[in-house]
Amino acid sequence: MSIQLTPKAEKFRKQMLNSWLFDVFLLMRLPLAWVAGCRLKRIDTEGCVVQLPYGWRSQNPFNSIYFAAQSMAAEMSTGVLALFAIENSGHSIAMLVAKMEADFTKKADKLTTFTCADGAKMFAAIEETCRTGQPVLVPMETVGRMADGTEVARFTFTWSVKRRGGSIGN
Repeated sequence: MSIQLTPKAEKFRKQMLNSWLFDVFLLMRLPLAWVAGCRLKRIDTEGCVVQLPYGWRSQNPFNSIYFAAQSMAAEMSTGVLALFAIENSGHSIAMLVAKMEADFTKKADKLTTFTCADGAKMFAAIEETCRTGQPVLVPMETVGRMADGTEVARFTFTWSVKRRGGSIGN
């Protein structure tokens, strides 16, 4: 399925990939993610990649990345896709995490990258709620890996998306 991006969505994507503008976004909307050092590495209609550094800002007393910091970066890899799909829709959409599941499989003690490849699912869910006006639940999986490929965590965030009345800017 090929997703046609609107100019507004493409502008959003470019702004998110600009490190300075992304820092401003984080400071205004997700200041804890900024403090932890989260970086957006890729976003497109297929998926999203977010990196979380290992260091004093994200570690726990056991010399690994704190589970809450991992959860934050993992959620970001799915939530930014939701924002991207909403921008593309041209409608006002409410979004909320309805459920989160996580499995932590190894100690994360290096830079960790969270990859979500469920972009098409989110775009389809936004399209459905725009068409029907009904809430849609969309489970999105993201996997955290260190640079050597070791999987450290696997999350599933179930997002609830629902079209509000009107379109963006109305």
